[in-house]
Amino acid sequence: MNADKTKSYGSGPSGQDWPPHNIMEGMSSEPIAKYEPVIGLEVHVQLATATKIFCGCPTSFGAQPNSNVCPVCLGLPGALPVLNGAAVELAIQAALALNCCVRPVSRFARKNYFYPDLPKGYQISQYEEPLAEHGWVEISVDAAPKRIGVTRVHMEDDAGKSIHDGFRDSDRYTYVDLNRSGTPLIEIVTEPDMRGSQEAYDFLTGLKQTLEFLNVSTCDMEKGHLRCDANVSVRLKGAAEFGTKAEVKNLNSFRFLKLALDHEIARQVRILESGGAVEQETRLFNPETGETATMRSKEHAHDYRYFPEPDLAPLRIADAWLDEIRSRVPELPAPKRARFMESYGLSHYDADVLTASRAIAEYYERVAATAGDPKAAANWVMGDLMGALNAAGREIAESPVAPENLGALVALIGKGEISGKIAKEVFVKMFASGEAAAAIVEREGLKQISDTGALEQIVDQVLEQNAKQVEQYKSGKTTVLGYLVGQVMKASRGQANPGVVNELLKRKLC
Repeated sequence: MNADKTKSYGSGPSGQDWPPHNIMEGMSSEPIAKYEPVIGLEVHVQLATATKIFCGCPTSFGAQPNSNVCPVCLGLPGALPVLNGAAVELAIQAALALNCCVRPVSRFARKNYFYPDLPKGYQISQYEEPLAEHGWVEISVDAAPKRIGVTRVHMEDDAGKSIHDGFRDSDRYTYVDLNRSGTPLIEIVTEPDMRGSQEAYDFLTGLKQTLEFLNVSTCDMEKGHLRCDANVSVRLKGAAEFGTKAEVKNLNSFRFLKLALDHEIARQVRILESGGAVEQETRLFNPETGETATMRSKEHAHDYRYFPEPDLAPLRIADAWLDEIRSRVPELPAPKRARFMESYGLSHYDADVLTASRAIAEYYERVAATAGDPKAAANWVMGDLMGALNAAGREIAESPVAPENLGALVALIGKGEISGKIAKEVFVKMFASGEAAAAIVEREGLKQISDTGALEQIVDQVLEQNAKQVEQYKSGKTTVLGYLVGQVMKASRGQANPGVVNELLKRKLC
């Protein structure tokens, strides 16, 4: 096969400034301020199924090229597709979480186009009757809620992958790996409701978090599990009609989405300000330059010639099945954040951090339940635990400290059995060994000393050894009390109860 001359860009040189040039060079900020961007997104999400959408081939990433294939996903004559029920359930969960209306009947169609990595010569998708419609996602704009409309959620199979570089003869050949062919996808199409790159960034970030909470997809952009195209136009502020749009592809990171949109908005404003007209076209974002470039014009846009898929019956969703799937949709990030703030008294920042993923939120709640102090539990999860996990390069699911064990450690502090300083030492040992806090405290004799009789001897000894500071205190320099408390803590190896020590010192210094 002759080489495809379209270059597939990587992530760009590390450390390079983005964008690498001023996209508004020669223009003041005034022209941009006159215009309003209008943005809609098309997001492709790989569903987290073990097998493909119309056959039993595995969806595992990283297999030998062209090994996870069969007659169905290769499009061989006579092979018939069979719909994967697990994929349908995941797609419905996503649609419900996006506040969509799930249609009782949806139909598959053939989307016809030629490309080397599309072995059937068509993609099985949904067209006039998608799985779900008319939803929304809420984002925050200037501290106020804003709804971004979701036009539709439909199911389809993925194409394979054309590899344009990385081989010795990539200047002459394009390699094709069909392992991805037939992987189950949903496409989420939004309304053109976003009015800037930050809104698009926030929408995609929130969408990813929601899908991960559902376990609908891993949303790993490096593996192609989440891919995004953007439709962008600009219009004068106050205008009712949309401008001419351009579709921007190759947005394989959240950062690149924002950079590409900013560049494209500025490019279109520059054209209009110079008296030109924006052309409807498809453009590619080049991360190495921070620019978009023409891929194909309107005149060469595909006519997909959709027609009903004859080998698949209409997909009918019974009310009972829909209710059963709805009952399995977990609490989603936004209501969970609100509940954490209301029920646990957490700040917005803390609630945001602790709902960053479903795994973190579930871990935290188990810690809080055992600790009996939600705020202290939050501090330990966000501070000591996450710091240790980051240093070890681990995710929270790989934590050697079970949530109940961390909660028990926090409870020991609350009950006065160990000091905060000792707790940090115990945590280090817990992280290294996976042991429970109580076992470490008992074995190493680390319980906090609160007994007045036991502490009095240590206090007397400290006062005797620090006669100068005692005199200073008695002459009115009461700040030295902190020094004396520190000496008692040191003498007791950090096990003395600071409150009891304070009271003893004050009584003896009077």
